Amino acid sequence: MGDRIRGYAHRIDIEADSTRVWRALTEPELLGRWCARGTEIKAREGGSFVAPFDGEYPLDAHIDVFLPGRRLRLVHMPSSRLPRDESVIVDDFLIEGSEPVIVRLLGSGFPGGGEWDGAYRDLRRNWERALARLKVLLEKRLDRHAG
Repeated sequence: MGDRIRGYAHRIDIEADSTRVWRALTEPELLGRWCARGTEIKAREGGSFVAPFDGEYPLDAHIDVFLPGRRLRLVHMPSSRLPRDESVIVDDFLIEGSEPVIVRLLGSGFPGGGEWDGAYRDLRRNWERALARLKVLLEKRLDRHAG
C-alpha cells in the first residue's frame, strides 16, 4: 500500500431540477449519453455500476448508498487491470439544491504509489469530462427525448 491516499473533488452547478439530475444518474439510457457509452447500472442499494470509460481502466463498482435525489455512492470492485492494494476506492455523488442543482463528486481512497498514477488520472479526467456532458445534456434539455 502506498504511503499516502489521494482523491479528487468535482462540483458542477446544473440549471435543472433534482428529479432530472437523479434520472440522469440512475437511468441506463441517460447514463450512456453523458457518462460513457455502454454504461450499465442496477440502480438500487446493493446494485452495480459499470462504466467502460476511455482509457485503460474501466469502472466496475458496487452501489452501497442509494438515496434517491440526494446521494449515490460507488465502491470500486477489485480489478485485474489495477495493481493489487487493500485500499477502498469510492466515488460519492452528492446532490443538493434546486435550480441550480449542485452535484458534487468526491473520489477517495486512491493509493499514492506511482503504479496507480495512470488509473487515478484517467478516472479523475473521465469524471470531469462526463460531468461537463451531464450539464450540457440537462441544460439543453437533451434528456427529454429519452425513455
